[in-house]
Amino acid sequence: MQIANLGFLFLASEANVPLWAFILAIVAIAAVGIVLGWILTNRSFKKKQGDIAKVTAKMLDDAREESKAIKKEAILEAKEQELKLRNDFERESKEKRVELQRLENRINQKEESLEKKEDNLNRRNEETTKQQNALKQKEVELDKKLDDISAQHEKMLEEFEKISQMSREEAKTQLINAITDEAKRDAAGMVKNIEAEAKEQGERKAKEIVSLAIQKCSTEQATEITISVVPLPSDDMKARIIGREGRNIRTLENATGIELIIDDTPEVVIVSGFDPVRRETARIALEKLIQDGRIHPARIEETVEKVKKELDVQIKEAGESAMYECGIFGLHPEIVKLLGRLKFRTSYGQNVLKHSIEVSHLAGVMATELGIDPQLAKRAGLLHDIGKAVDFEIEGTHMQIGADLAKKYRENHNVVNAILAHHGDVEPKTLEAILVQAADAISASRPGARRETTTNYVKRLQRLEEISSGFKGVEKCYAIQAGREVRVMVKPEQVDDAETLYLAKEIAKKIEQEMEYPGQIKVNVIREMRATEFAK
Repeated sequence: MQIANLGFLFLASEANVPLWAFILAIVAIAAVGIVLGWILTNRSFKKKQGDIAKVTAKMLDDAREESKAIKKEAILEAKEQELKLRNDFERESKEKRVELQRLENRINQKEESLEKKEDNLNRRNEETTKQQNALKQKEVELDKKLDDISAQHEKMLEEFEKISQMSREEAKTQLINAITDEAKRDAAGMVKNIEAEAKEQGERKAKEIVSLAIQKCSTEQATEITISVVPLPSDDMKARIIGREGRNIRTLENATGIELIIDDTPEVVIVSGFDPVRRETARIALEKLIQDGRIHPARIEETVEKVKKELDVQIKEAGESAMYECGIFGLHPEIVKLLGRLKFRTSYGQNVLKHSIEVSHLAGVMATELGIDPQLAKRAGLLHDIGKAVDFEIEGTHMQIGADLAKKYRENHNVVNAILAHHGDVEPKTLEAILVQAADAISASRPGARRETTTNYVKRLQRLEEISSGFKGVEKCYAIQAGREVRVMVKPEQVDDAETLYLAKEIAKKIEQEMEYPGQIKVNVIREMRATEFAK
């Protein structure tokens, strides 16, 4: 509009038209434009207003229809919810009424019970009140009597003090000392009884563990059962046995699994090993090679194989001989072979096969005397140490190994129990098992059955006396009963009666810690008081 006005001003100036006329024309034109614009705008607005009114009316109609449908659905859902709630309420109300009725009945019953209890309590309270009154009267009487007794007690104490010429504190101290000494003696006696009971229960297990450890360990006590000595015709034979660069001795050791010890001992070769059968194989093979004179690896292997076959025959024959000697038949062939291997096994110098035969005979005799099956007892006695035939090859105690072998070869379960129980590890379930226990103890403990070297025997006695004499108050000590008892003489002025029990316990404990020995050692502490006087 401003541009148009500017254009009109330019035209007016060029045409020399008066300014007021020109302005008037502009105003008229503007008025006409405004009127035309208003008319056009009003028509367009009315048209749009009519369209909007139609659309709005249609939307309102649709909304009314939709609201009616929603209202109907809401009413139906509300009715259904109301019906459901009413049914739930009625059901819950019914359950509550039943529960309330039950609770009411219980409350009524409890009320009745409480009423009865209340009546009983009232009666008891009355009785208690009467008893309390009676007790109060007795308490009064007792107080009077206590006062009288206290007075009399004080008088007696004063009289005792005058008579004994001791104060109460001195008498109390003396009494405490006497009670303390008596308690010590009683405690020592109890310790002794408990110790005896514990030893009785643990003796069997201790013997088994110690004997098994000694047999399986290469200690000084086990030397005699782990070596064999082969004599040589001359010391030159040692060089031939060793061979060039040691090939002969290595071949023999590899073939037998046994160690050969060639030391400075003249004309002797020591064969060392835990397995008795292998050791015997090496010993016989070495003797044959020495006799033959041809010692080389091929000849050694040939001789060892030949000796093994010969020993297998001897083992079988030894097992059959033991079986026939005991009058037992029907043993599995492998059991017979294991019996034969016991011929080369020793325990504290006692041949295990001979020991098994002896146990078999003893058990059979005792079974006959008791009127039970002697054949079963003899069978269990013969097989009780069968585990020792392979205890160097299989881990475990010889009882468990023997029981497993007996089960494997289908022996009677009573025999299996006798093998397991012959050292008391498990409870014996039959009389035969108890008889085998007794027969085993008899055979092992009889005089001359087991032995040890003189040197070891003397050393053990000396060590016993050294340990016993190392305690305070010991005057003399003697090892007696072949080292199964040590007698200790104590000085009576240094060791009293109660201390002798403690001293015996300490000596036994030190012996257990520092020594190794079969069985048990009795420690006997002796205290003697002598009074000597001369009549002149």
